[in-house]
Amino acid sequence: MDWLSHLLDIMRVKGRLEVRCLYGSPWRVNYEQSSAGEMPFHVIVSGSAVLEDGNARHPLQAGDVVMLSYGSAHALHDGSGKDPLNARKRDVSNIIVSENRGSGERLEMLCGRFVVDPQHERLIRNYLPSALIVRAGVGSTDGSATDTAAKVIGLVGLMRGESAIDGLGGLAMLNGLSSALFALVLRLASESEAPPVGLLSLAGHPRLAPALMAMFDQPAFPWTLPALAERCNMSRATLARHFQEKVGRSASDLLTDIRMTMAAGALRKPSMSTDAVAELVGYQSIAAFRRAFKDHMGHTPAEWRRMETGMPEEDS
Repeated sequence: MDWLSHLLDIMRVKGRLEVRCLYGSPWRVNYEQSSAGEMPFHVIVSGSAVLEDGNARHPLQAGDVVMLSYGSAHALHDGSGKDPLNARKRDVSNIIVSENRGSGERLEMLCGRFVVDPQHERLIRNYLPSALIVRAGVGSTDGSATDTAAKVIGLVGLMRGESAIDGLGGLAMLNGLSSALFALVLRLASESEAPPVGLLSLAGHPRLAPALMAMFDQPAFPWTLPALAERCNMSRATLARHFQEKVGRSASDLLTDIRMTMAAGALRKPSMSTDAVAELVGYQSIAAFRRAFKDHMGHTPAEWRRMETGMPEEDS
């Protein structure tokens, strides 16, 4: 399994397509800070838009997909600076259609959110940018990137078509397609000429791949920096420097994040004792595991199990 598949295997992501926007100028939509674990996304199907995220402004065009990884407050508008026209909302099959009577260039945009479990927020915040923008509508000389961009466009077409009909299982289809969009967005971002600092940048740095795969394949193994460096055929200092430059974190940080994410998921299982979970993720000392888990998640394993399942736990 490649590292992105490993990541998506331990990080459960659910997609929801919620609104289809059909606007003419002038228009503007404001979004408040999302709830914990929610990442809004917007797909520009046709027309253009401007994204305001904090103090940053990003022009968007057809084929662009935006994901607000931290759920930050943001706005999308036509860039005219004029007061927006009132929009009318109506329920259509499984989503809401929001439209106005504006003139000029028409915008069609699909909006929704990706939802992750609380224990995965650290992986998102540490290894993805706050605003991830991929441009599927722009051609590339890289065959693999072009292929992925075409798949994004094809998937968006399926989402758009499914949102316009009242077919059997339509809501399940939209949610499934939205979840697949998350994986394709990450793949396309990793194939860009300048991928963002974080895990996505490693696709353009294959020398680090053996270390990354080792940690995802065998998270319980007592990996050391020299052992990981040996797998990559580089010195310990070179590996540490590349990880800091490309990922923005150390290899040890990433290994701990992987282990704690897996542990949080395993603690949901009634059949897994805390001792068994500790061993699963590479801790021979239950006391050391408890300390690491609380430092990472803000709760002891017992507290986490009670919050997530309502089940009592003998460990404290």
